[in-house]
Amino acid sequence: MDAEFAALEWGEYTNLISSTCLVLQFARWGFVDLASGFDGDRGFRPSGAMARSVVLKQTPRCARCQLAPRWCICAGLREIECPLRIDVLMHYLEAFRPSSTGDLLRRVVPLSGQHLYRKERPLSPESIVQPGKELWILHPLGEPLPANQSVENLQVLLLDGNWQQAGEMSRAVASWGRRVSLPMTGESRYWLRTQAGAGQFSTMEALLFLLSALGLSTTHDQLQAQFELHVYAGLRSRGHKQKATEYLEGSPVRDSLWALLGEIAAKGQ
Repeated sequence: MDAEFAALEWGEYTNLISSTCLVLQFARWGFVDLASGFDGDRGFRPSGAMARSVVLKQTPRCARCQLAPRWCICAGLREIECPLRIDVLMHYLEAFRPSSTGDLLRRVVPLSGQHLYRKERPLSPESIVQPGKELWILHPLGEPLPANQSVENLQVLLLDGNWQQAGEMSRAVASWGRRVSLPMTGESRYWLRTQAGAGQFSTMEALLFLLSALGLSTTHDQLQAQFELHVYAGLRSRGHKQKATEYLEGSPVRDSLWALLGEIAAKGQ
């Protein structure tokens, strides 16, 4: 057992400890039957339902994309250079969810920073804020997007969590920089989760809106392709074949990564 734990990556420790503790605590309160299983993206299932837990059942996952090997998309991963300094403050409950777009950002933009938030373990601004840069904290309740901003002097902090978690993190870091909102319109392309309301988007989509607003079109297009590949594979891994096919209609990933998409589709036959 000791050797197995010694071989775990940091993210795997987080996956194992966070989700297992949640399941045991809710079982202790009588809110869940352990026999029903736990799904990191959808929560607890009623007794008798089929479990998709990758923690309790130790289902193998790719250490990088966190999907089952059958649906691994690492062959399509493209590392992206971004002139904008990007950091993600991720709520610890988000860290073990395969659908997390904050974790996707870490994989495709290696120079971005990822920081785990726990209320009882507050972070210092010095651990995140870069010297000589103006920090923008993206949040829907922030001030309008400033005009004529120099990207070279800018750092953006994304808050990765649900609406309540993002609000808590926003209050914790409010004094660190400038809270900014984006003119985000249209429908979310994040089909892996039901967004809380109209006009609400995933962490990655917020960044895409910002890149577009700053005129960083090349980076935007590259990142959008990685995001939509992530969503497509997530839908296929859940057995939503028809929904995944619909998702590809009009998606830029259909042309840019057609060979990989064909391989994924063949695995689901």
